[in-house]
Amino acid sequence: MRYGNLTCIACLALLLLSLGAASGRGQDWAKKMFDATSHDFGTVARGAKVEYRFTVENIYVEDAHISAVRTSCGCTAPTVTKQHLKTWEKTEIVAKIDTRGFYGRKDSTVTIVFDRPFRAEVQLKLYTYIRSDVVVQPGSIQFGTLAQGTGGERKATISYAGRADWEIKKVESPTPHIEAKVVKAPVTAPGRVTYQMIVTLKKDAPVGPIWEHLVLVTNDQRAKASRVPVAVEGAVTSAVSVRPSPLTGVVDVSETMTKQLFVQGHAPFKIIAVECDDARFKFSHSETAKTLHLVPVIFTPGDAAGKVRTTIRIRTDQAEAAELTVPVDVRVMAKGPASF
Repeated sequence: MRYGNLTCIACLALLLLSLGAASGRGQDWAKKMFDATSHDFGTVARGAKVEYRFTVENIYVEDAHISAVRTSCGCTAPTVTKQHLKTWEKTEIVAKIDTRGFYGRKDSTVTIVFDRPFRAEVQLKLYTYIRSDVVVQPGSIQFGTLAQGTGGERKATISYAGRADWEIKKVESPTPHIEAKVVKAPVTAPGRVTYQMIVTLKKDAPVGPIWEHLVLVTNDQRAKASRVPVAVEGAVTSAVSVRPSPLTGVVDVSETMTKQLFVQGHAPFKIIAVECDDARFKFSHSETAKTLHLVPVIFTPGDAAGKVRTTIRIRTDQAEAAELTVPVDVRVMAKGPASF
C-alpha cells in the first residue's frame, strides 16, 4: 500500500508539471498574432509626440477578444483600437509615451490580456530615453488630411538649454516626399539655442497615411543622443477611395455572401466597370455620377474549401484615380458559421 501511495503522488506531480508546461506553451498562440513585441524609441526630445503601434492580426478561426491592457509605468499610456477580432481582422495597440511629465530613462512593459478563445497574456517591451535639455514645440508635425496633389508646409521650434556650441547639423528624412530644413534663431541667452524647422510635404506624395519620423542629427558626442526623432503625421487622400480594403473574412461553402464596397470621391464621378479574375465574385454598380457609390460584392464559394486570394478592380472616370484595386483574402470553410 505504501508503494501504491508513492506511485500516486509521483503521478500527481508529473500531471501538475505537465499542466504547468502546457499553460506556458498556451501563451504562444496569442504572441503569434503580434507583428512585434518590443520597440526601442531611442533618445527623444521633451515635449515630442512619441508613440508606437503594435499590429495584432487574428490568424485563427475562433474569435479573439482583448479583455484588458495594463502598463508597468505611468509614463506609458496604451490603448486598443479594436478589442474584438474575427478571423483575419486586425487591431493596433497604441503605446504613447508622456515626454512632458517624465524625463530620463523610462522603460516600460505593456501587458495585453486575452480572454478568448483562451486566456493568455502578451507583454510588450518599450525602451525610451527622454532628453530634458531638448524641447520640440509642437510635439509632432501634423499635416492633417490633404487631397492628393496639394502638398503642404508646417513649422516647429526646437529649443536647447546647455552648451553654447550645440547645433543641429542636418535633418534626415526617411522618404523623398518629405523635406525638412532648420534655421538657427539669434541667441537670446547664454547656453540657449533655438532652431525653427520647416517641413514640406511635396505635391507628389502618394495616397495613404503618413506616419514617419524625421531625425535631427546633432553634434552631441554620444552616438545615441546625437539622433533625435520628430514624428510627422497626416494622410493624403485620393480623388476617389474605396473601403473596406482589403476585403477579408470567413465564409461557409454552402452560403452566398454579400458585402458592400463604399467608393467615395471629393466630387461626383462615374464608375465605368468593376472586375475580378475570379468568376465567383459578382458586382453591380450605378452609371450615374455621384460622390458616393455603393457596390454590392456577391461571393458564391461553390464546393471548394480553402483560401481565396484575388483582386477587385474598379475603373472610374477620374484621371488621378482611374483604377482602384481592392485585395481580397477569404477563407472558405467546409462547415460552420459564416462571416464576411
